[in-house]
Amino acid sequence: MVVQTQYTFKGLMFVPPVTVRESDVLTAEAMTFIDALVTRFADHIPSLLEARDVRQAYFDSGELPDFLSDTSNIRDSDWTILGIPSDLQDRRLEITGPPKRKMIINALNANVKIFMADFEDSFSPEWKSVLDGQRNLMDAINGTISYKNLTNGKKYTLNDDPAVLMCRVRGLHLKEKHILYNGKAIPGALFDFGVYFFHNHKTLLANGSGPYFYLPKLQGHKEAAWWSDVFYFTEDQFNLPHGTIKVTVLIETLPAVFEMDEILFKLKDHIVALNCGRWDYIFSYIKTLKNHPDRILPDREVVTMDKPFLNAYSRLLISTCHRRGAMALGGMTAFIPSKDPEKNTQVLDKLQTDKLLEANTGYDGTWVAHPGLVNTAKAVFDAALGDRKNQLDVMREQDSPITANELLAPCEGDRTEDGMRHNIRVTVQYIEAWLSGNGCVPIYGLMEDAATAEIARASIWQWIRHEQSLSNGKKMTTHFFRACLTEEMGALKAELGNDVFKNGKYQQAASMLEQLTTSNVLADFLTLSGYEWLD
Repeated sequence: MVVQTQYTFKGLMFVPPVTVRESDVLTAEAMTFIDALVTRFADHIPSLLEARDVRQAYFDSGELPDFLSDTSNIRDSDWTILGIPSDLQDRRLEITGPPKRKMIINALNANVKIFMADFEDSFSPEWKSVLDGQRNLMDAINGTISYKNLTNGKKYTLNDDPAVLMCRVRGLHLKEKHILYNGKAIPGALFDFGVYFFHNHKTLLANGSGPYFYLPKLQGHKEAAWWSDVFYFTEDQFNLPHGTIKVTVLIETLPAVFEMDEILFKLKDHIVALNCGRWDYIFSYIKTLKNHPDRILPDREVVTMDKPFLNAYSRLLISTCHRRGAMALGGMTAFIPSKDPEKNTQVLDKLQTDKLLEANTGYDGTWVAHPGLVNTAKAVFDAALGDRKNQLDVMREQDSPITANELLAPCEGDRTEDGMRHNIRVTVQYIEAWLSGNGCVPIYGLMEDAATAEIARASIWQWIRHEQSLSNGKKMTTHFFRACLTEEMGALKAELGNDVFKNGKYQQAASMLEQLTTSNVLADFLTLSGYEWLD
């Protein structure tokens, strides 16, 4: 029999009630801290999100993003961040993934410098998974984590020298519906941050590391300032020096690229790096410029980092970071190894080309999502760095000042029917997996997460909205899309088999995709719709 221990605690109400099973994570002390965070900071988030909407309406009316005139003094003056802890100065290779028990062990044991445990794009936030993820990270930090495969009996444990652990919390737009404050779901970001910090900061600091975080989806410096206040408050609550908490911010929205100096400045006591979040950035380019018919992207596979608008973004991130003493980290590789030797050689060749571009441009490190890619990616940065820990000395003085026009440049390439149909199949399978509790899925040789799926569905929406002509002359309309969706669902059923298709959530996923792509309004995030279906 499950014993219910509490329904409410201070100003928080738990839905469903906390049981003995969850009480190791949702301790009274930890929830006291969560209550303090929510009481002080949650009410500010709606105004930050409303500011996003106001800015987006400006872009929808025909205007374009640009550097801010009222913060030019920050961009033009000389200052640097507080500093980078020793265990974050070498970040040549990072691996990322959801906080599942086996994944955490394998990632921390991998030949990488950092493991980013992800509660965001590669994670489906079912309540059980959220709590299990926090529990798994607590065990990892305490050195007690283990995992046994019940099928073959193989046991997984941590090596003596695991990678440095970082935690990516949810974005400001995401709620945690299982905890209410004044009848409203609390911010998922505050829950993820608060629980991880409370349970782990003492052990992390005692181990010579610290409470390190990734912050996703920021759109500007006012959001960064909000996070800065959260960090100062937390450090004061626990009598820690300011700057104990360290963060890396993902530059993965188009508005944020115009405020990188300002974001670094507002977080200068806590920030150590910016990350080139390429997939979300491409999605944000579509979303921000959705009403601009001259800036419609081609097929997803064509939009690579050598395209002018992405190359400009990449170079500006490096020069901005290094000028301020912060590190610049390259983006995620979506490739995954293949069991076919010939195909795997092609995968590794593409990976090497991608990472060579990053290393030669001046990045201090990069990301992969699969252990099978670690050695190839690391070898590229080992060669580039030599005996250095990073490339903070690369200032890119050879670049002319990067302009708004370069950052917004249209992207050449074909829009094809095959590309659109591929987007349908990928997005349906990803949504189905996400609704089933899996936020990181290998599909057709690529590791898909929420960001890559967002590109696929947003592209379809934009092509329909502007009735784009495809390369074969067909016009992209709602009627044509629905016909293609029906045909691709039939193809997917044949590909997966009747039993898998029938027992999965594919029809639900297709319905969700249809609603997202044929709506008059482009939804901000597909995960907001999907979250309503999760337990």
